[in-house]
Amino acid sequence: MSDGDDDVTISRRTLLRASAGTAAFSTVGVGSAGASGSNAAGTPWFDDRCPDATLEPNMGHCVENGMEGCADDHPTTTELRSGVQAVLEEHYPDVGALVDAGYQPYFDTLEREDASYSHWINPEYVGDDAVLDPERPESVLVDDESWRSIGVMFIATRNGEEIDPPAVYGGEASDAQPADDAPIGATADPETPCSPWHYHSGLPGRFAWWYYKQAYEHDFADGDIDLPCRTPCMLHVWAIDHPESVYAHNAPPAESREQEPAAEAGFETDAEPGTDELGWDVLPDDLQPEQRPEDLTALVPGL
Repeated sequence: MSDGDDDVTISRRTLLRASAGTAAFSTVGVGSAGASGSNAAGTPWFDDRCPDATLEPNMGHCVENGMEGCADDHPTTTELRSGVQAVLEEHYPDVGALVDAGYQPYFDTLEREDASYSHWINPEYVGDDAVLDPERPESVLVDDESWRSIGVMFIATRNGEEIDPPAVYGGEASDAQPADDAPIGATADPETPCSPWHYHSGLPGRFAWWYYKQAYEHDFADGDIDLPCRTPCMLHVWAIDHPESVYAHNAPPAESREQEPAAEAGFETDAEPGTDELGWDVLPDDLQPEQRPEDLTALVPGL
């Protein structure tokens, strides 16, 4: 994929060359893989570098008991969600608007979970210094049937580097002032912190983040092709009603997502919102990276 004037293309050949002519990944970096603890060739899946990694989809909480202090009716949650709803309605209501704003397709085809919604990610917002800013959500969650935005996923990065995620609200009584990166409406108080950030340590999620870094940030150009042990911390805020929580990890049920399809696709395609499912196959070539995720899975044993 090209980025501006830089003639940089991700391909199997490029990645293989960067890894000195061998496959970009070995089976190390996977902490557990079922009862045998090894693949069919007898190679151990355990590695000290990534002790918590798994072959199957897996997630963990960035802050232990981080959801315990969260309440959907807390003033800060209400303000944060209202801010997200307003921004999605005004600026990012559907896929066409996301494309115009610089968001890139980041379909979770390898997560093997709910495939009825997708993530669209904005490299500019991943690379800026904003955290938990409704005006600049790193990723927007889209219903693949209606092609409409249904929430956001904040990613705990600053200037492209992973950071320890800030609490949405709450903290120690000794905190005299909110942190500089605290979200709107946050106050320093002795409440149990609400910090519902999660990460993915399963191989599909790790690959998905690696794919983003290669396809859209061109890490391979600097020789950085290592599969991460886990993703950065991420936080969902659903703009539509969710029976579990505003911050729930899983998508709202289908009945909560019933809405009028987007009026138009917003890009050149024969597919129609509400009739055709949003996915790689309906996107024009100029919206697709040089390589789709499935083109590179052969480089990662276990996928």
